[in-house]
Amino acid sequence: MKRKLVYASVFGLVCLLMAFDTGGKKKTSSQKPAAKSTQGRKLKATIVLNDTIQSPAKSDSLSDPGFTALFENSSSVRLNPRAISFVQDYMEKNTEDLMEIKEWGRPYFTMMENILGKYGLPTELKYLAVIESRLKRSAVSWAGAVGPWQLMPATARILGLKVSQSYDERKDYTKSTHAAAKYLKDLYNEFGDWLLVIAAYNGGPGNVYSAIRKSGSRNFWNLQYYLPAESRTHVKKFIGTHYIFEGQGSVTTLTKAEATEQMGVTATYLLRRNLSTEEMTAAKSVTVSGKYHSSVIARHIAMDANTFERYNPDFDKKMASADNAYELKLPVDKMELFQANKYAILNESVQLLLSGATVANKDAR
Repeated sequence: MKRKLVYASVFGLVCLLMAFDTGGKKKTSSQKPAAKSTQGRKLKATIVLNDTIQSPAKSDSLSDPGFTALFENSSSVRLNPRAISFVQDYMEKNTEDLMEIKEWGRPYFTMMENILGKYGLPTELKYLAVIESRLKRSAVSWAGAVGPWQLMPATARILGLKVSQSYDERKDYTKSTHAAAKYLKDLYNEFGDWLLVIAAYNGGPGNVYSAIRKSGSRNFWNLQYYLPAESRTHVKKFIGTHYIFEGQGSVTTLTKAEATEQMGVTATYLLRRNLSTEEMTAAKSVTVSGKYHSSVIARHIAMDANTFERYNPDFDKKMASADNAYELKLPVDKMELFQANKYAILNESVQLLLSGATVANKDAR
């Protein structure tokens, strides 16, 4: 389905591998389901919410205005108008079939969520494996991509998987998910936009950069027609699958600008938290605003500065900006110390900032 490249630390090597790639689209034998007997009949509009199928509109068509409102009037995530028609049609044709995957794939989704969370990635990225392979370990493309995440041999080896004639870890659900997570995290560090990440996962970073250059934009909806048709459609299929499984969108169905506008501070820096599943589970969050400083907080709660940064990346940068609200995350015991001393911490942080400004002014004179 695509030509896979490698993650950030080896992007130069990726470009070299790209030159030797045989190219072309990679169609997995399991990608498209056989036509169902319901062909010609429109599926009833359904949205899946917390494993319960609910009807958002009384009409039998997904084109019903009440259904369209699902994308346009969401209190949290609004889908780009240029995607609505495709997603409606996709859901109408694929909801019944994908719900079968949701049922038998539960254990795999749970495993993927745990691994993606460990890498600080949105757990909704698990639906990319549905688009890639229909969640099948046996999926094989004519170009040589294998497994639920459809990794090419060279890419898989660089990502730490063993690939040989007798043993192929691309078919291992757990190990291949770790490899895919590394690659996805690297792509996000490269592009900072989940729609571009999904396009690059399918067609390679080179095609995305080419589309950016030709279109003069980093907005997927503006550059999409400069991408290969398969990559363009791949992104929209992911969005459609996300809506089928979740009943709503998330940061992964939005451009960077849309995520920042609609989700504020939770859309960017929070995704760079490098916490294990255990750490995430054992942590507590609170939204703070004001001129707090990380060094003061860390000292008051007896926490190593590097550990604080892992839990709260770019804290000082965010607190120094005009929109200085931050979802502070700490282990429960450390959060209790923060809450007990937050006014003293804030006062000391302000004094630290003022003293820094005073020193800067003296130096300027």
